Amino acid sequence: MTRLRVRSLRYLPGFLWYTLQVRGQLRRSPGFLGGMVSTSAGFTFWTTTAWIDEASMKHFRDTDWHKPAMRKLLDWCDEASLVRWTQDGVDLPDPAAMLAQLRSRGRTSKVRYPTPEHTAGQTAPDGRPPRAGGVIRPRP
Repeated sequence: MTRLRVRSLRYLPGFLWYTLQVRGQLRRSPGFLGGMVSTSAGFTFWTTTAWIDEASMKHFRDTDWHKPAMRKLLDWCDEASLVRWTQDGVDLPDPAAMLAQLRSRGRTSKVRYPTPEHTAGQTAPDGRPPRAGGVIRPRP
């Protein structure tokens, strides 16, 4: 799961374009079980994905559209955090559980223009869970 805050309206069009490309990559990735994109205040986007195994997730993360998108986020975001965990079943967490996991077990990711809260290691400084999001399903 990730939480990404776009630092300016200026970067939002590029962020959304890459999001669509990555979504397509995600849907056709081997091992992808399901996911969700959610939002919260202040150009903040949450992604949640479920995978058959960690190797499948890492292959997705390191290839195709996702890899160059992550390089862009260094400049486009002022807060970025993530958390990974293993669970039984493929049910995605609800928004409150997403926030709880990120705050208790998450870590910040590198950005070039961090907020003071991000620099202090806060993974979800606004303390708000995401809104219910759009479900992403694997392609049949």
